[in-house]
Amino acid sequence: MSAENVGVGRAEQRRFVNIAAAITATGGLLFGYDTGVISGALLFIKHDYALSSLMQGLIVSLLLVGAVVGALSGGQLADRFGRRWTALLAAIIFGLGALAAAFTPSVGFLLFARFLLGLGVGLASLVVPLYIAEIAPRDTRGALVSLNQLMITVGILVSYLIGVAFTPIEGWRWMFGLAVIPAVILGGGMFLLPESPRWLFEHDLIDRARAVLSRTRSEAEVEQEIQEIQAIKRQEEQQEQVGYRELLAPFLRPALIVGVGLAIFQQVTGINTVIYYAPTILQSTGFSAGTAIAATSVGVGLVNVGFTVLAVWLIDRVGRKPLLFVGLIGMIVALFVLGLVFALGAAGSTLLGVLATLCLALYIASFAISLGPVFWLMISEIYPLNIRGKAMSVASLCNWGSNFIVSLTFLLLVNALGQTGTFWIYAAIGILAWIFIYFLVPETKGRSLEEIEASFRGTTIAPAPTSPPPAASTR
Repeated sequence: MSAENVGVGRAEQRRFVNIAAAITATGGLLFGYDTGVISGALLFIKHDYALSSLMQGLIVSLLLVGAVVGALSGGQLADRFGRRWTALLAAIIFGLGALAAAFTPSVGFLLFARFLLGLGVGLASLVVPLYIAEIAPRDTRGALVSLNQLMITVGILVSYLIGVAFTPIEGWRWMFGLAVIPAVILGGGMFLLPESPRWLFEHDLIDRARAVLSRTRSEAEVEQEIQEIQAIKRQEEQQEQVGYRELLAPFLRPALIVGVGLAIFQQVTGINTVIYYAPTILQSTGFSAGTAIAATSVGVGLVNVGFTVLAVWLIDRVGRKPLLFVGLIGMIVALFVLGLVFALGAAGSTLLGVLATLCLALYIASFAISLGPVFWLMISEIYPLNIRGKAMSVASLCNWGSNFIVSLTFLLLVNALGQTGTFWIYAAIGILAWIFIYFLVPETKGRSLEEIEASFRGTTIAPAPTSPPPAASTR
């Protein structure tokens, strides 16, 4: 093959994997959209149905309950039926949930629709990074998996903009219903995409796995990757534990600790509470209440999207840990100064209000280049193939559970300690997160998934014999 043909082949392979990642990451867009759309829609729902504070809280929180159920079941589904079919199921659930919310005849039916949308969010939060990580080449895996986080931020921003657009007609049903469009894109795209090559290999569909890999790798890379998968599979077969029990195997405990730790720290460093206080901070600089809400929606969304784009560009260049270190330092500084601003009284000073606004931007930007994308990327990289879906379920469950706990305790902390004490507690937790990452989190940049697994096992990958290749199943 000529050098020109090799170049064309490589370009086609890159194009295919980029398209596959973009289609799959539509699940992330739906994740973000259905999470953010309620902020605008609830303003009108509560008047149409005369909702109490309790009912408003239920409508918001049932998505979180559904997400926990979806994350817990998603790993089992992804390991048993495949990553592709699980993503297809998520698309169907998203579509049905959007239609149910848009055409809801009652509050009770809307509660069911929100739970259904939560199931889709939980499934997508797990299967999207999992599928992309298993189909992407090692040198671009970080950027392609982080595309999921980028699409989550885009989804949140789009939900804000849709909310602003339909506010004049109080069109909350349209806000929910428009999510059908990306759900159809995700479902149609996943129907056409192949199954993850590593799931195919795990189920002895070697020829199909090789064919999928050949669409994204050169012939030499395919053979190397097949040999690595075979080698790590032989090591897995020596383990007596199977299923969730293997998560407690001595070699896997460090990976379990890393995944669960990152899941918890992503939430308990206060991302949702900082965003919650954004309108209050902007009001302190002289904005009216309505302008502060609109400016927060667009401003927070744009900063989040912009710095997530930067993270996608950097993550395979500088690595995962440097981004975590830099991002956490920015988050810690922003939280400390934000607490100081509340201690001094931002409402009485335009200068302090502007400083608080800058802290808010710094915090969101720092999160967007660190814990935001890196958590979802690393849990798709560090677990063994035979239980990767189940292990990611555990990490996702801890993430959603931490989200719930932070949401539940935030007002209690504010009442007990004030805004200053609350933000300083989150800053202290950020310091603990930095120490945790320094000592326990490995760097995964530029390593194959099998090399990462072998490092946790304390082994190396012994290449399989190159000739003749093992007989392939054609099931």
